[in-house]
Amino acid sequence: MLIAFSVAPSGTGRADGSVHDAVAAAVAVVRASGLPHRTSSMFTEVEGEWDDVMDVVKRATEAVMPFGSRVSLVLKADIRPGYTGEIDAKVERLEGALESIRQDAAPRTTLPE
Repeated sequence: MLIAFSVAPSGTGRADGSVHDAVAAAVAVVRASGLPHRTSSMFTEVEGEWDDVMDVVKRATEAVMPFGSRVSLVLKADIRPGYTGEIDAKVERLEGALESIRQDAAPRTTLPE
């Protein structure tokens, strides 16, 4: 299972609206889990078995709770039994497809026969 999630507090009382401290607490939970993961500017991806991944999401959400009066959680899951390593493999397949497009669009240096 591969999931992407975003968790953030609201009602933080911070004038600048920043949630980086809360997000850092959530990401620390993910990193400590030992599961394959990747964090971008808006989401964290985690890969593993259903119970393990959902436990990480739950604990990451709980880590954010002290930072505000409520917490928002957005989660998207790709459930594909029998597949592992998809956190990297999906990106590699995408890059391969993009490379094919670039090659097809490249100007030809020889005349067709």
